[in-house]
Amino acid sequence: MKRLSWDQYFMAQSHLLASRSTCKRLVVGATIVRDKRIIAGGYNGSISGGVHCIDEGCYMIDGHCARTIHAEMNAILQCAKFGESTDGAEIYVTHYPCIQCCKAIIQAGIRSVYYAKDYKNHPYAAELFQMAKVKVQKVPFDNFFELKEEDLSEKQVAYISELFKRLENSGAGKEEMQDLHDQAEKLFSRGG
Repeated sequence: MKRLSWDQYFMAQSHLLASRSTCKRLVVGATIVRDKRIIAGGYNGSISGGVHCIDEGCYMIDGHCARTIHAEMNAILQCAKFGESTDGAEIYVTHYPCIQCCKAIIQAGIRSVYYAKDYKNHPYAAELFQMAKVKVQKVPFDNFFELKEEDLSEKQVAYISELFKRLENSGAGKEEMQDLHDQAEKLFSRGG
């Protein structure tokens, strides 16, 4: 059996966190890690106790959902709330951070950003990361499925199936789910 790399493990955690998202427009998860230990996680959604986009629709202002707090910000705020330092930490995000999250990541002292999917990658965010000497690296989520069928036990197959089920039940987009199912089918098919 092939063991997951740390990057794959933490990225898988971020995708699982994304399954808690309450915004219909984009499902995002973020995991903050220091010394190979998860110190916080976040997903995009409304404020605690607030109305959720999945219940009443997105509250759009200038093309953005004003109701939603981004996953990266939720993870950083969780560290602040519980007194966990982010200085020198790493963050694993399902999608490339927006400019506002980029600035928060830099100000929080996070030194490395790993993301799975490109999403409106703004050149200014890239410039800010470079100026602040923050390492940015793409870690595609499909790396999680590099295991061959014969390398998987029944428990592992059940776990992966449950992960798909949770992502789907929590509102992961049809396009994203279809892409993940297609990739899994190719990887797990006989001779694939």
